[in-house]
Amino acid sequence: MTGRLLLLLACTLLSCKDGDTSVNTNVTTPNFLVIIADDAGWNDVGYNGSEIQTPNIDFLAKNGVKLDRFYVNPTCSPSRASFLTGRPASRMGIVAPISGRSEKSLPDSILTLPSLLQQHGYETALFGKWHLGLQPASGPKKYGFDYSYGFLHGQIDQYTHNYKNGDPSWYKNGAFITETGHATDLIGKETINWLKQYRDTTKSFYIQLAYSAPHFPLQEEEQWLGPYAQQITNTSRRKFAAAMTHMDDNIGKILATLKNQKLLENTVIIFMSDNGAMQNWYPTNQYEGRHGPNDVLGDNSPLKDWKTSNYEGAIRVPALVYWKDKLEARTVANYISVIDVMPTLLKLAKIEDKPSTIEGKNIWSTLTQKDTLNSIIYVRGHLQESIIEKPWKLIRTRHLNAATDYELYNIEMDPEESMNILKEHEEVVSRLISYIENQFTLDDQNVNLAIK
Repeated sequence: MTGRLLLLLACTLLSCKDGDTSVNTNVTTPNFLVIIADDAGWNDVGYNGSEIQTPNIDFLAKNGVKLDRFYVNPTCSPSRASFLTGRPASRMGIVAPISGRSEKSLPDSILTLPSLLQQHGYETALFGKWHLGLQPASGPKKYGFDYSYGFLHGQIDQYTHNYKNGDPSWYKNGAFITETGHATDLIGKETINWLKQYRDTTKSFYIQLAYSAPHFPLQEEEQWLGPYAQQITNTSRRKFAAAMTHMDDNIGKILATLKNQKLLENTVIIFMSDNGAMQNWYPTNQYEGRHGPNDVLGDNSPLKDWKTSNYEGAIRVPALVYWKDKLEARTVANYISVIDVMPTLLKLAKIEDKPSTIEGKNIWSTLTQKDTLNSIIYVRGHLQESIIEKPWKLIRTRHLNAATDYELYNIEMDPEESMNILKEHEEVVSRLISYIENQFTLDDQNVNLAIK
């Protein structure tokens, strides 16, 4: 790493100084900080061997629990819906990004993680991306967030903060606003201000910190681009790396705020990506032609394929859990789904009355080495479906003018999904097909109740 890059990244968890030393002496349940990157691939974080410098994320990984087999959905809205409800997003009819001027939103009949925490005395806040309703009326407040700030759509210009078709997206607490500055900086600044000035210090808090980075359009300044000038020759990939490092630096400032306010010891921190990386971006009529194209974006290697598919590169993402002095540093290879996070956090928050809609499992004992629980993971995307039951993964692919086909992989022996062994394991295939068809039935039974 160059000296210049080291200087830029010096404001990390261990080195930032801040005069604030507030502490909540009345809280008996942990705080939660959930950090969600947008389109970060498996090989886009330093701790997985990337050329991209992410020292703050790496610190959390080195000192926390790395989730080696953490699965989400192929695209962003479904992953966020699954995360907030503890159930497959397809149960709610959300299998693709909510886009355009759609009135579709997360069903308000389902109890969400923040709404349950809110009911049990937590203060809840969302900073950054929502993407589960494109108007303030279907924004975070409706689903249990006391405070919310950021953008409603799936992608925005980092400076105008408008959606790709020009629609406004930047808002605060239910009203569209206009601000100047890069989205990454604004999201981080608002989070820090809330921690210092606005939160109720008598309550535990839940923060969902959902960045726009490293999602395109990539609009990074020279201070983030410069350190990669010699290391990464492809201009597009250099911009992507800059976006990741910019986000990581911002995360470091927030971690430093937690430390200096003496909140770090009682805060469970989760980092994850909402899906795997995209390979490239060739826009047509977006942003009036101001941005792109990008021939190289993220890096999912050694995993197969890209965002929108059900191959490992799209749905197996970098993820970790850090809790200072409460979790030992280790790597967990158990199969964990994004729907398992909600019941785990509810258990830590001492909330026992879990809604019947939750299908995920409490994985806390897995994180603390007490068991080897592996979830059976069902993911329904808008192009494919998959079912994962260690060590097997069945992928079902739909075709408009051809018959549906299947692939089977042993992802323990072949994580790159290079050998389709469908014909060698007919009994396994038959069982998994029956399982996935049963999941379709459950989707159909639920979706009519869930979709508005």
